[in-house]
Amino acid sequence: ELQSTNEELETTNEELQSTNDELETTNEELQSTNEELETTNEELQSGNEELETMNEEMRARTTELDEARNFLEGVLSSVAAAVVVIDAELSVRSWNKGAEEMWGLRADEVHNRNFFTLDFGLPTQRARDIVQASIETGRKAGPVEIEAINRIGRTITCSIRCSPLEGD
Repeated sequence: ELQSTNEELETTNEELQSTNDELETTNEELQSTNEELETTNEELQSGNEELETMNEEMRARTTELDEARNFLEGVLSSVAAAVVVIDAELSVRSWNKGAEEMWGLRADEVHNRNFFTLDFGLPTQRARDIVQASIETGRKAGPVEIEAINRIGRTITCSIRCSPLEGD
């Protein structure tokens, strides 16, 4: 019986040693995984810091752009004339307060719409001719005097000048 108990103890010791070996291996794997996670966390923190810096720069640029846009809108609004900016596709990009007052169309109603399809009192063919001349030559065109009907139905004479914008 003592022999049998010894054998059982030896088997139990072997199993215990095997379990200890497995636990050590598992512990080493966990430590390795933990180190990898710490490295990944440091990389993520560094990436977050870079993103925060980029966000701060973007906020500053957005503020600068908003200020420039507000300034330009203020300049266009203070001009005592209708000023319309159209792009190469003839879509309205800017429509100042003077244009709103003269034609009765709000800027948000005309933005990104083709200027020559708008329904207001300006005979578009003569206006189209001056715009086309400016596009073709890359120079100022006009003035051209055009009879038109303003928003209150009164006949007016519009003096139209067209100037290409510098740059984009």
